[in-house]
Amino acid sequence: MSIFKKSKPMLGFSLVELMITIAIIGIIAAIAVPSYLNYTRKAYYTEIVKATAPYKLGVVECMSSTGGLAGCDAGSNGVPAGRATAVGAVSMLTVKDGVIIVTPVAQNGITVTDTYILSPTDGGSGVLTWVSSGGGVTNGYAK
Repeated sequence: MSIFKKSKPMLGFSLVELMITIAIIGIIAAIAVPSYLNYTRKAYYTEIVKATAPYKLGVVECMSSTGGLAGCDAGSNGVPAGRATAVGAVSMLTVKDGVIIVTPVAQNGITVTDTYILSPTDGGSGVLTWVSSGGGVTNGYAK
């Protein structure tokens, strides 16, 4: 008989291994969370951009029938009526002389100052070129 006991094998992790694992998870989270939040803002803002599609078509139709952008307002000359109440991500949508202005509903990190403005320019021979601007474009939510 031996005077030394057989020791049981050690199970589990050491404190250093746990600390390193927690540090790695913290670094990954610090990178992933801001990227995810920015992704969700852009995805939410896509609804705002897509809401302009029927109005763009209406402005093109108005320009074709009237020969210019003056008078291409919401609710006239083939341009759909604007929105004064919130529907989905859009709080308000107006069209004046072909310029489409969308004010978003403040949620998901988007504020009412993140407007989306589409300005048409007549490129000649009835072709419109759209230039986007506003707070949402400045912040990188839309192109």
